[in-house]
Amino acid sequence: MDVFEELVRLRRQGRKCALATIVDVRGSIPSYATAKLLVRDDGSMAGTIGGGCVEADVWSAAREVMETEKSKRLTFNLGQDAAYDNGLICGGQLDVFIEPVLPVPRAYIFGAGHISKTLSKIVTMAGFASVAIDDREAFASRERFPEAEEVHAGEYEELFPKLGINETSYLIIVTRGHRDDMRVLKLAIATPARYIAMIGSKRKVIGVIRELEKEGVPKAAFERVHAPMGLAIGAVSPEEIAISVTAEMIAVRRNAESNWRALSMSVCAAEARRAAVLAK
Repeated sequence: MDVFEELVRLRRQGRKCALATIVDVRGSIPSYATAKLLVRDDGSMAGTIGGGCVEADVWSAAREVMETEKSKRLTFNLGQDAAYDNGLICGGQLDVFIEPVLPVPRAYIFGAGHISKTLSKIVTMAGFASVAIDDREAFASRERFPEAEEVHAGEYEELFPKLGINETSYLIIVTRGHRDDMRVLKLAIATPARYIAMIGSKRKVIGVIRELEKEGVPKAAFERVHAPMGLAIGAVSPEEIAISVTAEMIAVRRNAESNWRALSMSVCAAEARRAAVLAK
């Protein structure tokens, strides 16, 4: 199997992997400089850098690299006790560079109104592949979303299982009404998506939480949702809202922390608890 072809295939599927390359050799080793090992997100491998204990250590480091999304360089000294699967005992040294290979993050935008049109353009400029979804064919069209990687029209419940949402996905809920937002949110929180956001005021968000709780959804499920969506910059226009949401997505993508952002629905959950206490 060609390592590079497999890397491209995984990336197109939206999956993470890590590529390990022997970048320096000193003395005798059972492989060669530039040899490559690809470790997939499920732990399986393609290619080899020689096998044995070195490859096992590199596999473990590759899993960490995928998790942290930060590259790592390892040095191995192959003394007389270093035995490889092929039976060779070598006394050289080698350096292995392990780098994360991340898919282009997909931004799934549920709802194809005026905010979504602007949001699709801005997230695309920021390096996300946008996917527009709406239950109205007149709105979910290639003419309205020429920059989108995909455009889907149909019932949300029917489309959702076909979208291939995974832990690198970003979901933004901006449908035409509260009821549709709630339908999509219920589907979204059951996914491993990295980012889930929903438009609306704090009052609306609290109302949606309460309705879904009545349907049996546990309150803890909402703690990973960003709502009201976007950084708290006082955004009003569709363009400003799109910028605030894209900035929040970038913060999540880069694992950035900021004291002035309103990223989590935990704030709204706290508001709901406070309101419940006051109502007693």
